[in-house]
Amino acid sequence: MSRAKSSSGEGVSAGGSYLAGQLLIAMPTLVAPPFARTVIYLCAHNEQGAMGLVVNKPLSTIDFPTLLDQLGIPHGELLGSTRVQFGGPVESGRGFVLHTTDYRAEKTVVVGQVAVTSTLEVLQAIANGEGPRQHLLALGYAGWSAGQLDAEIQANGWLTVPCDPDILFGEDLSVKWERAIAKLGIDPMMLSSEAGHA
Repeated sequence: MSRAKSSSGEGVSAGGSYLAGQLLIAMPTLVAPPFARTVIYLCAHNEQGAMGLVVNKPLSTIDFPTLLDQLGIPHGELLGSTRVQFGGPVESGRGFVLHTTDYRAEKTVVVGQVAVTSTLEVLQAIANGEGPRQHLLALGYAGWSAGQLDAEIQANGWLTVPCDPDILFGEDLSVKWERAIAKLGIDPMMLSSEAGHA
């Protein structure tokens, strides 16, 4: 996890045309890795572009205790269920913690119903059992240039749904995609390359 500042939702329009704080759901026709069947929490979406974190893909190359060891963060044996997840293909060495708003640090940015912190201090707090009530640790992020995400949505690459913390912080990553689509009242089997959303 780097010491870089977190991306924020600053500048996001309150007029409803921007989607920060929502879940972005890959359409079934989006089959290319790394975004096939992904659910992404949009941390920022404005005229400059968009940034989000994939919330349903495990990362098998490193676990939380090993990450703490690599960063020189002391920890005990009881680290709970924290796991390291794939946040996206950009800056894969940079870490972000999506979490409930009961934890705040100087660099914490609140986006919608949840907060994002990308400092080492939040990892130390989690390791000490003093972190947020619910959290998700991701390495890397997904990024879009100005207008790119909007164009992909118009081309039926993505669906959006208001964030549901139960889905966001759910333990079973394998069902998040289906649960997110179900929030729209849609059967994934009925979606095709021609299907969009109103």
